[in-house]
Amino acid sequence: MGFLDGLMGNASEINVAEIEKEYAKILAPNERIEKAYKLIRDLFIFSNKRLILVDKQGVTGKKVEYHSIPYKSITHFSIETAGNFDLDAELKIWISGNALPLQKQFNKNLNIYELQSVLAAYVLK
Repeated sequence: MGFLDGLMGNASEINVAEIEKEYAKILAPNERIEKAYKLIRDLFIFSNKRLILVDKQGVTGKKVEYHSIPYKSITHFSIETAGNFDLDAELKIWISGNALPLQKQFNKNLNIYELQSVLAAYVLK
């Protein structure tokens, strides 16, 4: 991930095998990670069962919040592709009970269609 992307608020895709090993303690039995994205220190983890938001807090990042969103709680979602002058792609996820969507930005090099496909596969079951 480019440092400039992180400063601009754009996440980049990271190696799933490394993340699966590092976060094995929070995964349910038979749960596997499909995609993972990093934004400076925070992570968005898409497993076959849920979306996990990892928020590292404080200067050292030792304090960590794990926010788990079961796919059945996602009512709808949208993607916005990057354009010629727009340097980022955007994902919006609406969660049952919340009026405002969860919004995440990704760098232009990310295949946002692939991310949409992962969400569609699980949300539309």
